[in-house]
Amino acid sequence: MADATASGENKALSSTTASDQAPAGALIAASVQAATGDVIASYVEFCQTALHAPPQDPLWVRQWIENLRPDAIIASLTIDGLTVLSLPLEIERTGPFRVARFLGGRHANGNFPALSPGLGQSFVSSGLQALFAAIKSARPDIDLIALQRLQPDLDGATNPLAGLPSFPSPNLALAVDLDGGFDSVLERASGKRKRKKHRSQARKFEIAGGFARIEARTREETSRLLDAFFAMKEQRFRKMGIINVFGDERVRGFFQALFASALDNKNPAFVLHGLEVAGKLRAVTGSSRSPKRLICEFGAILEDELSFASPGDFLFFDNIQEACQQGNLLYDFSVGDEPYKRQWCDVEIRQSDALLPLTTKGRVLASALHQGARAKAFVKNSPMVWKITKALRRRAQGQLSKADED
Repeated sequence: MADATASGENKALSSTTASDQAPAGALIAASVQAATGDVIASYVEFCQTALHAPPQDPLWVRQWIENLRPDAIIASLTIDGLTVLSLPLEIERTGPFRVARFLGGRHANGNFPALSPGLGQSFVSSGLQALFAAIKSARPDIDLIALQRLQPDLDGATNPLAGLPSFPSPNLALAVDLDGGFDSVLERASGKRKRKKHRSQARKFEIAGGFARIEARTREETSRLLDAFFAMKEQRFRKMGIINVFGDERVRGFFQALFASALDNKNPAFVLHGLEVAGKLRAVTGSSRSPKRLICEFGAILEDELSFASPGDFLFFDNIQEACQQGNLLYDFSVGDEPYKRQWCDVEIRQSDALLPLTTKGRVLASALHQGARAKAFVKNSPMVWKITKALRRRAQGQLSKADED
């Protein structure tokens, strides 16, 4: 049993909740613990052999907790005393509601909880009821468990949360099938035109002062690339009239720590690339590694005199080529349907959202979030409506900027 602090009150978390639905007489039990150092260490040990998506990687979990200090728990499912599934969550206050969600909030995409490989789906499915009952018992203050942007499968294993009542996430995820290598990818994606464009871009960058593709291999390089990325993103979001999701200093500190600590491993789970032209970073991408999959978590370009040469497209060309050389089967652009992704992608990944209300208030919030997701999906899947929405957003930002100047 562990103790946790929520809303200033000490609340003892439930140790074990047993399930009477265990198949073939196996004992399925669930536990919920505050994400203390010892509990995180146990999670790290379990993940050494467990399947998990990047936002459930121990590095991500540890650095998010250390930098943002959320009210975090780790819920685990055991079969005959052996851990088979572990689910780190943070509890956030949203108005009058408390919501448990994946660590990372809007930055956590393609979520897949830590799962013991080779485990039969029926074993996990029969234990999920016990898992959520344990969470409700340990933290009766939680109104809703929001498991959003669930990856349907990973490395041949079905997401154990995929069987929950859910609906499609409003944002589609796009990816490139790398089967057959880079030449095969180009054959399916106007390769002749892409190669010609890539050579033309290289000449422009050479004329501008020379260029180099960089991979951050030191903490200093990590800091430099991320500082450049944050500046590029702030510039872009301001222009588009979008809230800067990287604006919080704690979030920036998280990404700095995440990519820097990843360098301690021979094959980093998180990697930064940049395109430098004339000694200045013009494009930056941050990627994560999953089994046979390279995932572009974020990217940005510097909008200046060289943006006409599309430094972002140039960097993606090289990133995808390297992903093929490293034996990946998929280059995942993550969530968001954008024209520059469509130029490459031939795979659509439909992630899902599962909303599990634990209280009457939670049911009200779940209904509102579901309706909001449907509205968002309608807007983003209607080209004309989406175009008008973006135009209005930019106009509103322009008006705000003018008002600020006045």
